[in-house]
Amino acid sequence: MGTQVSRQYPALSPGDPAVRAVLSACVDEVREVLRTPGFGDGAPTIGAEFEMFLADASGRPRPVNLDVVATAADRRVVVEGSRHLVEANLTPIALAGSPFTALATELAECTGILRAAAAEHGALVTAIGTLPTLTAADLPADSLTALPRYGALDRAIMGLRGTPVRIDVDGVDPLRFNWDSIAIMGATCSWQLHLAVPPADFARFYNAAQLAIGPALAVSGNSPLPLGHRLWVESRIPLWEQAADDRAAVRRGDFGTGWLVGGAEDLFAELVRDHPPLLADLAPEPDPTPFPALRALRLHQSTVWRWNRPVYDPAGNVRVELRALPSGPTPVDMCANAAFLLGLINWVADELPDLATTAPFEPVRTTFYRAARSGLGSELHWPGAHRDTPAPDLVRRLVPLAAEGLRRRGVTDADPLLAVVEDRATSGRTGAAWQIGAFATAPGSRPAALAHTLARYRELAAGGEPVHTW
Repeated sequence: MGTQVSRQYPALSPGDPAVRAVLSACVDEVREVLRTPGFGDGAPTIGAEFEMFLADASGRPRPVNLDVVATAADRRVVVEGSRHLVEANLTPIALAGSPFTALATELAECTGILRAAAAEHGALVTAIGTLPTLTAADLPADSLTALPRYGALDRAIMGLRGTPVRIDVDGVDPLRFNWDSIAIMGATCSWQLHLAVPPADFARFYNAAQLAIGPALAVSGNSPLPLGHRLWVESRIPLWEQAADDRAAVRRGDFGTGWLVGGAEDLFAELVRDHPPLLADLAPEPDPTPFPALRALRLHQSTVWRWNRPVYDPAGNVRVELRALPSGPTPVDMCANAAFLLGLINWVADELPDLATTAPFEPVRTTFYRAARSGLGSELHWPGAHRDTPAPDLVRRLVPLAAEGLRRRGVTDADPLLAVVEDRATSGRTGAAWQIGAFATAPGSRPAALAHTLARYRELAAGGEPVHTW
């Protein structure tokens, strides 16, 4: 849920002029930095953040993330926003050669480290978009991780709202209730990818990500049973958007409303213009090394949760952060999802560079939410098609394009992973489809059936085979 988790944060009034002034200055400075010769140059690189739930053998959440991270004692392993969530930040790597083999190896390594550390505190780790056995009662304000950032975020968003969070998600078992905290975000886990590209190419790749994420999400769904309710294939999407809603004119959690026609600096300016600051970091800036830290801007952008968002890194790059994919079920599945999405982004950036002037945006936005709601059961838009296409057919049609996009970057290990995506589209068995089917046939009461579904999911995921073979 963001950066700088240990700093103390003062309370802010909406539109605090001192913070606004600092952020405006940061936007001016980032414009200059992105024009600096050498900043962000080079071939694309990728990184990833991998979130997991901590729960006991019966599926009850274990609020021990600080203890687990301390026991793990690995710089890649950190806490997330809720006490029952942990995250591993994987090592950035060039998008060339065998990047997905490296990702899979590090995923397995970090999972092993977390599994061993969690066991010492009575917990199992589970990579899944939403934990079926979690309940709303598990998500009060004090379920937020006991670090200053999370309490400050909760107070700021709830203060701006002035009313409880309203959760209202349609489905077989509609989920409707009011809540007094943003802690409902703790019902979700994601597999977030980062793609660093030269600033001059940022708009092409960002717009490509906006187009590519719809079909990628449709074939990757793994979040159908949040709080034990049968909702969207990717219920993380509406849950997060509603939990993050601060009642501003532009939602803090959203897909976006149009193509990017400028550069990354225009997205940063938009984030500052459209969203009141929630947290402040007014400490003096450290000396540039060699680029400015822009801590206030980085802190602010970490509190605006677009599904694809810009990230400025003073280490010398600007990235597209891809936040929409779910955690799980297995490292093979997650690497397959990454290969499909990143390959498709690269193909679109090469072959459809003028999306902002040649394609309407609203069908792309609609496709994203259709994919989140119905997954492979949806019909999706793609530029140039005369009508919307059934998601399985579109995914199968796009797999060769993703393969070509990766081949052009010199990637050599993607074909087996893209075959997993194609087989998943053909079989219709995503993580979400498997969970819904398992729940429908599980014995006992509703809580017992949810626990049985989770136990079987854990068992099969531990075997490491991709979900379409389960």
